[in-house]
Parts: sequence; structure tokens; C-alpha cells
Amino acid sequence: MLQWQRGHISNYQYLLHLNNLADRSCNDLSQYPVFPWIIADYSSSELDLTKPETFRDLSKPIGALNKERLDRLLTRYQEMPEPKFMYGSHYSSPGYVLFYLVRVAPEYMLCLQNGKFDHADRTFNSLAETWKNCLDGATDFKELIPEFYENDSSFLVNSLKLDLGKRQGGKMVDDVELPPWASGPDDFLWKSREALESQYVSEHLHEWIDIIFGYKQKGSEAVAAQNVFHPLTYEGGVDLNSIMDPNEKVALLTQILEFGQTPKQLFTIPHPRRIMPKLKSLSRTSSHNVSITESPVSPNEESFEDLTEESITLAWNNITKLKLDEQYKIHKEAITGIAVTCNGSSVFTTSQDSTLKMFSKESKTIQRSVSFSNMALSSCLILPGDTTVICSSWDNHIYFYSIAFGRQQDILMGHDDAVSKICWRDGRLYSASWDSTVKVWHCAPGETLSSKKHHFELLAELEHEVSVNTINLNAANTILVSGTKEGTISVWDVTTATALHQLPCHSGTVFDAAFSPDSRHLLSTGEDCCFKVIDVQTGMVISSVTTDEPQRCFKWDGNTILSGSQSGELLIWDLLGGKVTERLKGHTGAVMSMWMNEQCNSIITGGEDKQIIFWKLQY
Repeated sequence: MLQWQRGHISNYQYLLHLNNLADRSCNDLSQYPVFPWIIADYSSSELDLTKPETFRDLSKPIGALNKERLDRLLTRYQEMPEPKFMYGSHYSSPGYVLFYLVRVAPEYMLCLQNGKFDHADRTFNSLAETWKNCLDGATDFKELIPEFYENDSSFLVNSLKLDLGKRQGGKMVDDVELPPWASGPDDFLWKSREALESQYVSEHLHEWIDIIFGYKQKGSEAVAAQNVFHPLTYEGGVDLNSIMDPNEKVALLTQILEFGQTPKQLFTIPHPRRIMPKLKSLSRTSSHNVSITESPVSPNEESFEDLTEESITLAWNNITKLKLDEQYKIHKEAITGIAVTCNGSSVFTTSQDSTLKMFSKESKTIQRSVSFSNMALSSCLILPGDTTVICSSWDNHIYFYSIAFGRQQDILMGHDDAVSKICWRDGRLYSASWDSTVKVWHCAPGETLSSKKHHFELLAELEHEVSVNTINLNAANTILVSGTKEGTISVWDVTTATALHQLPCHSGTVFDAAFSPDSRHLLSTGEDCCFKVIDVQTGMVISSVTTDEPQRCFKWDGNTILSGSQSGELLIWDLLGGKVTERLKGHTGAVMSMWMNEQCNSIITGGEDKQIIFWKLQY
């Protein structure tokens, strides 16, 4: 699913994959792969894939596309005794499959039809007629088959010269009549494939998946979506083992096989939508052809954001060239947090030895060592302006340390148990604790030179069932993720302080979690040796990658992961391929914390071995 979302596999490939997961196969006519009607225009001389009206509404089943017909069906449905159904025939059955394939598999049709072809006017004669009948026919709700989006057009051509009969107008049935916009069978298939992979379909295909394979297939959601078929068509719709009469059982089995079968339900929540690339006002390929009046910058000038984005892309493309630069043993216990000043000259670290240390990159020496209590420190960060370091502690407190004055500036006694992680965004402090809460604070700084302290205002309290081990925010600071000691990932709307999703993702502690740069996906890692990718909008776990050992911390760009392992190695992962592409020897114990600069070309890790290691990209 992640590969499809990211555009690494086509819509066609993904639909085949879903059919395969639902046990649909081209070797079984009763459970043949089902594909959607995509094109709704079979009369124009040109097929315009930029117009929405060219396409069928993918949010509705075939039977609901024509409102007049649907109203009649719903009236019948309301008056029907239980078990109710809206459609008396199915969208996929052996008869429908052979309807499309009669020209290449006549023997199967003859077997199904007791040695005769179907009536000429009911044969697959014309694309336009078939589509019109699916829209208007009282009992015709069929979808398409994969062949309509493949390369072999033989099923559209009567190359065997079969006698398929004469229609009422006297015309013999021969090749399938194509729409005016198709110059021939191969051109028809090519344009159908283009339509399937078009922007419109990519933006709406998840809606059709919800109907055929997803949460709108059964129950109240199916009723609301006008997507209710005969009970016999659903998996588990009838208990065949409870039928003792062998003749009745055979009759029922035959009815199930011939009437059509709904695919196995694959999803019970909305399917994530495909991520479509945003169309920039100036594309990289055409920017030189755009007039200066249209461009927000001069022709030879790039914005700072563009340069930063390019440097980040370059860094991640070359992440396998990461090299160990320097390493220093600066603590007496495991290092739990790393924060770096804007100019990169000073590195602050927290440790389970209860100290905050300031390490000078230039002189390669420890310049300060501060102890707030005799309890371990769990994380640290530097406030904008490089004037204050904030540390979280196992003693339930959060400490503010003034870099300029070299002293403890303030204490926030915010929790009833150890504070496990802190984040700072837009003047707000987010703190996670083993007391099963995440708290959001507004911190108004005091006057540094006077005795006035920070003023702390509790804005929100996000309650959990168990201890919270880690938190993170998305780039827009609107969504927060929390991970607990029992493996639950919770996604919170920060603006309303409400839980969007609570997902039992891991068995054991969640070590780290972070959003992708576009905030669409969420990656987590835990004690259970698994990476999990979650679609933020739907809360669906869309990918799971098993690791040889727990990964304690990571950074990622949405496709590639740089993780710190339990054994001390740095691992580089191809997430879509689910494999390690590079292993870098580093620490002699677990990698406990990781810092990465904005350009993503400088990394510092802190380990259980009491060391910090500086890593650099060399490209």
C-alpha cells in the first residue's frame, strides 16, 4: 500500500495486488479479478482525460450511478422482507467474465450456456452499449475485468470467426464496436490504461476500493453507500455445514458459484488516498521558460526554501555515504538526549548519570557539567535564540538552564512520575510522562536579569491508559503522536486536544515515532523489532517492516530511514523495499538518541556506551 501511495507502483498493479489478497484469480471464473469501469465517455471523437466528466464516479457502485434506477431499487429495498438487498445481480460472476471473453474462450461460454452462445443482442457487441446498459439496465451492474487495462486486445476481436449470431437489425455479431476516440483495439486498451493511471483516477481510486474491498462492503456503511447485494454473495453469508440435505447443499453451492461472489473484505476503515505530487507554480523543467512577471523571484535566483529542500534531498539521496567523523566519551551512563546550538559549536547532552553537559565542538572539551538532582535526565532541547536549555528528568521535573548565566533558571514540577520526553514548538512545551499523560504548556519567559521566573500555563492534558515513553509533532505543529510502554500509538489533534487514532501497533515499549515531512505518514519503532507505517488520515497501518533487533531511535524522510540499533550500529533502510541498504559500525551499546541538522548532512548519536559520535556525509 505504501508503494502505491508513494507512486512506486501503478494503479493497475495495486488493483491486481488487492484482488490477489482477496483470493481473486484468473484461474477461477467464479472469483475472477474485478476492475472498475473508469471511462464514462464512449461517444466523443477525442478522449479528454483532463475533464472530470470523462470519468465514472468512483465513489459509487455501478447500481448507484443512475439516480432514477437507484430510486426504484431503493423503493423495492424498503418494501422487501429480510434479508434485504438492493441489487438482484452482482458486479462479478462467471457469466459476466465470459460475456467479455467469449471471443477468446468460447468453449467456456458454451459449457456455461449448455452448448449454445447467448442471444446475439445479449452478447458483448459494443463498449458504448455495454456501458449504457450498466447505467440503465434493471439488472445489469457489472464491473470490468483486468483485460481492459492490459496489452492483449484479442478479446475484442473475433479472430476465431465464431458464429455469434445475428442481431435484431440483421447485423452479424463480429468484433466489439469501439468508441470513436479509439482508432483500433490496441489504441482502445492503451487509452484505457492511460485513463486508469490518470490524475483523476489516482485521486479517487481509494473510494472504489472502499466499496469493493473495504469498509463500505458490509454493514451499515454498505447500506449508506447503496452497496448491498444478495446475502449469498458475501463470504460467510450462509453456513453450508448446517445444511444436511446434500441436494440442497449442491444447489446452494451452484447458486453461489454462478450468481457471483463479493471479494473478501480487506479493510474495515477508510482506505488511504494516493499521494499526488503538488503542482508547483514553477516546475524545475520549465522554470526557464516562464516570464519574469509570472515568477516570484528573478530568473537566476532561487528561494532559501528551495535551496534547503534541494540540500535535504541531496543529503538523503547520499545517506549511505555517511561516515564516522569523531567520537567522545563524555558521560558516566547512557546518553539520553542531544541538542545543538544554531551555529553548531556547542553540543548539549543529557544522561542517565543525571548530568547535563556542554561539549565544545571546536576545542573538543566538556565546558560545563550541571546536575539538577540525583535522578536520570531523559531528554533535552534548546530554545530559539540559544539562550536556554530545557531538560526532562526522572524526578518528575523539567529544568530550565540559562546558557548565558550558567545556572538553573527555573523548574516546572509538571508530572507525578518520570518525564520521558519533551518537545518545544511555537512557544509551547510538550511533555510526556510515565504518569500516563502528555501535557501542553504555554511558557512565558521571565526577565532574565531579575528574579522573575517563567510563567507556566497548562493548556491541555492528553490522557493515556499507561506510561508514555515518547512524543513528536508534525511540521505544522497541529498533530502530535505519542507512544506508550505497552505499544500503543496515539495520534492527537493538538488544536482541540482530542485523540484522532489510538492504535495497538507494537508489543512492548514504543521507542520512537515521527511524522514524514508531508505529515501524511507516521513511522514508529518498538521493542518488538518492528517498524510500523501509519496513514495519518485514516489511522491504517499500511506497512510493517521486521528488524533483526530493536531500533531505538531514527530519522526519516518518508522513504529512507536512518536508525540507531540496540547493538550500536546505524542502519539505513529502504522502507519501500523493506530492507537494510547499509550498516555503519558506531557504538558498542544501544544507540539511545539521535540529532540531525536541518540540512540532514550532519548527525550526532548518543549511546549506551556513554559516547557521542559525530557523523558526516561525504559526497
